[in-house]
Amino acid sequence: MSDESKFDFSEEEQQQQIEKEKAVEEKKEAVKQDAKGLLASTKTFLSELFDFKHDTDRDATIEAIKADIPFKGATAWILICSIFVASVGLNADSTAVVIGAMLISPLMGPILGVGMSIALNDIDTLKKSLINLATMIVLSLLTAYIFFRFFPLGTASETSELLGRTKPDIRDVVIAFFGGLALIIARTKKGTIASVIFGVAIATALMPPLCTAGYSLAKGNWVFFGGAMNLFTINTIFIALATFIVLKVLRFPMLKYANSKKRKRIAQIASLVAIGVMIWPTLTFIDVYRESIFNNQAKTFIDTKVKPLNAQLFDEDYRYEDQIIELSFFSEINDQTKQLWNNEITSNPDFDKLKNASLKIKGNDTKSYELISSAYQDKREELKESKNIISGLQKEITELQENISGLNQQVEAQNASKNNGIAFSAIAKDAKIRFKELEYFGYAKMLESKDFIKVDTVTVASIKWNSSVNDSIARIKENELQTWLKQELKTEKIIIKRD
Repeated sequence: MSDESKFDFSEEEQQQQIEKEKAVEEKKEAVKQDAKGLLASTKTFLSELFDFKHDTDRDATIEAIKADIPFKGATAWILICSIFVASVGLNADSTAVVIGAMLISPLMGPILGVGMSIALNDIDTLKKSLINLATMIVLSLLTAYIFFRFFPLGTASETSELLGRTKPDIRDVVIAFFGGLALIIARTKKGTIASVIFGVAIATALMPPLCTAGYSLAKGNWVFFGGAMNLFTINTIFIALATFIVLKVLRFPMLKYANSKKRKRIAQIASLVAIGVMIWPTLTFIDVYRESIFNNQAKTFIDTKVKPLNAQLFDEDYRYEDQIIELSFFSEINDQTKQLWNNEITSNPDFDKLKNASLKIKGNDTKSYELISSAYQDKREELKESKNIISGLQKEITELQENISGLNQQVEAQNASKNNGIAFSAIAKDAKIRFKELEYFGYAKMLESKDFIKVDTVTVASIKWNSSVNDSIARIKENELQTWLKQELKTEKIIIKRD
């Protein structure tokens, strides 16, 4: 068979392969274009979602913030009232009252003014903001001091609302910063969102720390004073810092001065102060975090390693600051068990934060279970004897009451024979029914002589009215009482004597 009669597929296969590769490239290009389109669409969506520059009213924002800076007249009285409300809330440990004080407090105005003035290089506004803020702080401290120092409702012990404002940490920094962001963003929006402003006032809690500081001054507790003022400073600086950042992002126009270095210096100082204030809360947060882990592991150790042994544990205590775990038992704990628990603390990776803690076990060095049981039985016997004694005393008291009742009846009978058969108890009861304002009533026979020769017998009634009866009404009622007693006692000589 000749070569010309054979089929040659090489060129056809090559052509098909080229077409396939071309189709794959076209699909890849189409996918790339789709991906670019999706990325562009996502970017546009996110930009529209988070962009708030187009909804900003710069002039209205600046005017509104400047309008809230001045502190005089009504603003001063609003601040004083809010301080009193917050102080009462802290004293009564009422969260609702403290929240109400936060809502009416005007402290936010000068703080926003500080952040805005630094962002805009407005030195005059900065001075006004700082002066008004300082005045507000002094007035707030003075008002809270007066309340807790002189007001009758001043608390004698620290409530949870007070204690919650004495130990700031990094969480307070986060709350103040993001609260400040929300506040200034709401302020810059066309048509201010009032609910956001109220929410930030509650979250950042500017008023309670000042009240706590005033309480600390009144009680002379400088540790609490430092913690409360630290918390207030944190809130103030980071709200102002958030205001500064947002206005910079929105590119609010800066005022131009011949000396622009002054603005840069002020901005640098503000940033350094913010960082300095953040150091102490950060350290506090780290310490609180470590204490929380220590307490959790100590609780887990007791629940999983100690209690399952049924060793009659009746008290447990663990203190992070002292690195101590104290366990108290009714029964004695042998050395082997103690060693087992110590090994768990020092070598178990689940309790790695407890390895430096000292395990103190109180068992045989206190009362054993048997001793406590014996003491319990002794106390029961003593209690039984005491009950018998009390029963005998109650019987004697009953007999004495019966004797006294009999004597009272004899006295009543004698008085009745002298007063035409009328018993004192009966007439006293009727007098109280007729004259409800009586607080005291008594009467007796008395001898009198006007010429020191002839002697007469008169009845003297001693009475006392309650404080609601004035003198003119008392005289009218005494006349009525005198008339009524003459009829009851059947005598014409009745003298009313008022105590």
